[in-house]
Amino acid sequence: MSTHSIPILSTLWPERQDLASEFMAILAAAQEGGSMIAECMSTIGSISEASDDSWYDAWTATAKINRVRGNLAIRDGNIATAQSNWLRAINYHRTATQPLLPEDERWQASVRSMRACASDFLRHHSPVGEIVSIPWICDYPLQGYFLRSNSPHRAPTVICMGEPGRAKEDGLSRFVRQGVERGLSLLLVDLLGDTAGFRLGEIIARPDLETAVSSVMDYLSERDDVDEQRIGVLSDACSSSFVARAVASDGRFAAAACDGGIWDIHETQFLAARRFANQPPSLPLEVSRIARGIRCPLLITLGELGWLKVNRVAEIVHGLSADARRDITLRYFTASETAAWQGHADNPTLANEYIFDWLASKLRVGKRASKSRKC
Repeated sequence: MSTHSIPILSTLWPERQDLASEFMAILAAAQEGGSMIAECMSTIGSISEASDDSWYDAWTATAKINRVRGNLAIRDGNIATAQSNWLRAINYHRTATQPLLPEDERWQASVRSMRACASDFLRHHSPVGEIVSIPWICDYPLQGYFLRSNSPHRAPTVICMGEPGRAKEDGLSRFVRQGVERGLSLLLVDLLGDTAGFRLGEIIARPDLETAVSSVMDYLSERDDVDEQRIGVLSDACSSSFVARAVASDGRFAAAACDGGIWDIHETQFLAARRFANQPPSLPLEVSRIARGIRCPLLITLGELGWLKVNRVAEIVHGLSADARRDITLRYFTASETAAWQGHADNPTLANEYIFDWLASKLRVGKRASKSRKC
């Protein structure tokens, strides 16, 4: 991300652009109800750049205010107000964890608080949301939030899979409205397990993270309110390709919005370029196998100001699209239209509208599935 193209990042904490970027992300969450701009500005004014503790303390205090406000609202029967406050509390707790590591007890406390607010939100959602446990590795079940559509039939469903270190609670403000308005059921899942994330370092070091996604598919396929022929998956960021690896190895997915293995390609070619400086980059065989193994419709979204070079991604996608049987869509967002940062953090609404419109079209929302699978 170039600082000259995002002026506020060059003036707000120039030595801590991780926190500056996080602040801009929590501001952007306001348009989906994940924060309030006035609260964000008030909170940021009490934080010292030199102290990670003050960052954590300030955002945690704001989160607690919202949670209390939500609890008072539900006591008085004001469900909509309560839900709004719980969603903001979740996002403020998430923001508080930015400078911390999962091993830090404060990070784990924030995750527990997020889950408590999420539980309240799900209990008062209509239809009522479920907290589900999904078997994965023997002593590490995944935790998910299932939000059923209003359809009386088996519904098309989207798995919203959190990247390593990302909490599923973040998706309650980002994805639920987008899915519900389009008649989709949603299952939000992350890799933190039932343990609030204290084993995250051990888990993300595993070479088989993609098996988590297949385990989620196994779970959904057994539900009697899910159309198993119309299950899609959405990766909530492009910082790894484990979701793409899962889609490539598991033919049950009807659609996928993820990086398509591009991140793995990028890392492999970067390392190869440093080792063989005089040779042009090529598509590594293993990564090519992953990308070419995705047979269902694939959407890749990209921001002009993100980490990956748009031209290089376009070249890779063009090469993969040479096979006429492939259904691959590349949508990149320019700086002038916003949603151009890494993960579309500057305008997540714009990107999510496009992503969920695409998913709804590929999962044929409003139509009953045929007996044959899409992929």
